Amino acid sequence: MNVFLALSALLALAVLLVLLRPLWRDARGVAVGVAVVVLASTGLLYRMVGTPPALDPANLKAPETLGDAIAQLEAELQRNPGQAEGWQLLGQAYQRDNRPAKARDAFARAVKLSPQSADLATEAAQARALADDRRLFDAEAVALLQGALQVEPEHQRARWFLGIAQRQAGDNAAAAATWEPLLARVDAATAASLRREIDNARIAAGMPPLPGAEPAAPASGLQVKVALAPGFAERVRLRGDTSVFVIARATDGPPMPVAVEKRRVSELPFTATLDDGDSPMPAGKLSQQREVELVARLSESGEGNRQDGDIESKPVRVVLPAASPVELVIGNPR
Repeated sequence: MNVFLALSALLALAVLLVLLRPLWRDARGVAVGVAVVVLASTGLLYRMVGTPPALDPANLKAPETLGDAIAQLEAELQRNPGQAEGWQLLGQAYQRDNRPAKARDAFARAVKLSPQSADLATEAAQARALADDRRLFDAEAVALLQGALQVEPEHQRARWFLGIAQRQAGDNAAAAATWEPLLARVDAATAASLRREIDNARIAAGMPPLPGAEPAAPASGLQVKVALAPGFAERVRLRGDTSVFVIARATDGPPMPVAVEKRRVSELPFTATLDDGDSPMPAGKLSQQREVELVARLSESGEGNRQDGDIESKPVRVVLPAASPVELVIGNPR
């Protein structure tokens, strides 16, 4: 049986190399995602079916896209829904495919099947925040994080996210208390950044900073003027409740915004002031950046993640601090 499994894994890798070669050149992220999902789902299928024919190349149709791989995994979980690892894998695949609401629901199914997993509960809580337009941890996400810490009190990600949730809710003293135990468990560089976050929370709660630490300097806002291109509104019918997202991203970091503000199209033109209060995650604040990329996006769905049909302004790079307001124009002029 071990020989069979090894041969099956090699065969799956060989098929993937042929399948993903065109994607590797033009879209490496998608290629890697497809590879991970296909290999993991192949192993999951074997566990579900339990017989070598399940991995027989004659019976296995290799997916051509990440969406196909997800569809295959969805079908298997519909037939065999009692697999916590399968729902976790599906949630991770949905996240790679930029489907946060689906990821949230998949992780919720996984947690119900494996309620004592601190890692899984933390992933589920994060998925709920990522599915929220404002990246907020709701009451259910907070309950998941608290449960994770009951199972594993030293779980670092659960403790970090719980502190973020408490900060979002305005309970700054609780956030500082939640984060402080992490200082003894992280490396020096991380501890320095974490200490700043703790001091910010303590100061916001009317408490002094930790002994031996200097209070963080207040962050200056970044003003962004947003308008529609001349004649664009007349050519494109926009509902009055269409959302306008003003987004700042680190130029050399992950795609997660370091600051984002949501308005309505009826407010255009307007000037938004981005600051640390608009940062979805305290670990990546606007004031910590040397340079950011700014973009304004029209979203009829109201979703924070980019959707098909969304219209964006031309991105503008800005070195911080900016001496004057930055102008963003959405749509092409007539």
